[in-house]
Amino acid sequence: MLSKKTKYAINALVYLARESKDGEPVQISRIAESENIPRKFLEAILLELRHAGMLNSRKGKTGGYYLQKTTEEINIADVMRLFDGPIALLPCVAYKYYERCEECIDEETCGIRSVFSDVRAQTVRMLKGATLAEIIDRSEGLKKEISRNKKPGKKK
Repeated sequence: MLSKKTKYAINALVYLARESKDGEPVQISRIAESENIPRKFLEAILLELRHAGMLNSRKGKTGGYYLQKTTEEINIADVMRLFDGPIALLPCVAYKYYERCEECIDEETCGIRSVFSDVRAQTVRMLKGATLAEIIDRSEGLKKEISRNKKPGKKK
């Protein structure tokens, strides 16, 4: 499962993608209130996202945070790795966090490792495809679908 920190980071990024027009900064208080994230926790999360190069910030009265990269460049895999570490279910199939399994006799012929390597590869592929742009597109599509189904006389 995703950590609360990762969920909050994704929610904040999606909010910024929707609300920060033309790179205008959005104040932390606005994000915290809209996304129901404790402000102090959000400040630490946004700082980490800034250090990772996903966000930038501006100080001062009109300051706040805004996306440093495009919505197509920011994906869920990178956010998850930043806050939760490896995406792999086993340490021996992790890309950036590889560790040999203590009980493993022969990694090259381990069927368990092979299966979880495939799971990791598919998971990472899907999470890399899940960009902020994709999330927003899906959300808009779901809203349209729901509004179509709520029209009078529409049968489900």
